[in-house]
Order: sequence, then C-alpha cells, then structure tokens
Amino acid sequence: MPLAAKHACAQHGCPALVGRGERYCPAHQRAEWKQQNARRGTKTERGYDAAWRRLRIAFLSQHPLCECDDCAARGRQLLAEVVDHRISIAERPDLRLDWDNLRAMSKRCHDRRTAREQAFGRSKPQP
Repeated sequence: MPLAAKHACAQHGCPALVGRGERYCPAHQRAEWKQQNARRGTKTERGYDAAWRRLRIAFLSQHPLCECDDCAARGRQLLAEVVDHRISIAERPDLRLDWDNLRAMSKRCHDRRTAREQAFGRSKPQP
C-alpha cells in the first residue's frame, strides 16, 4: 500500500511537513494541547476532586469488568480501568457522584466512546 504524501503543519507559516492523520508538527502540537488544556480547566474544576477519587476506587472494586454496550454485545470481558458518567457532568452536575449514573469501562472503550460522543474533544457546532 503506498504511503500518503506529507502535508504542511496547520500552524500558519510553519514549513514542517506532517504525516497523514496529523495536523501539527510536534512543536506546534504541544502548544495546541496546552491551549486545549487551558480551556478545559483543571481536573478539580471539571468535577474530579477527592470525593470523586474515593467513589471511583469503590466503584471499580465492585465493578472490575468493562460494562460498555460493545463489550456486553460481544461477550468480551475486559478489565475496567475507568469510571464513566452515563450522563456527563456538563449535562447533569447533580449526578456527578450518583452511583446509578456510573459504569466501569476499559480505557480503550472509554476513549472510543469519548471520541465519538464528544467530537474528539472539540465543541460541537451550534445549529
């Protein structure tokens, strides 16, 4: 299979070439991540404080396997590493520590769900 041609870094004026699936060269990618993290706020500002960390440990101890829909449908048994909010904290902050709003997931399954449902970390366009 032939390799895709490299293209210019998305940073205006940068002469670096990047491969398929990449938007920025390594130097500008770090700057982009820093800007994204500044917009997101700290873990605590997003609702992941000491109370959350205690709840997460307790939940994973009682739910050691991934509970995502895909694993359930395929009969997979992956080790759970992440506790996911069924309804996001942004939508319902009052459910942040509600046991019934949580599900255990493998990191791989959680990353896939997050990418799909949160548009790869970007804000969804307004209609």
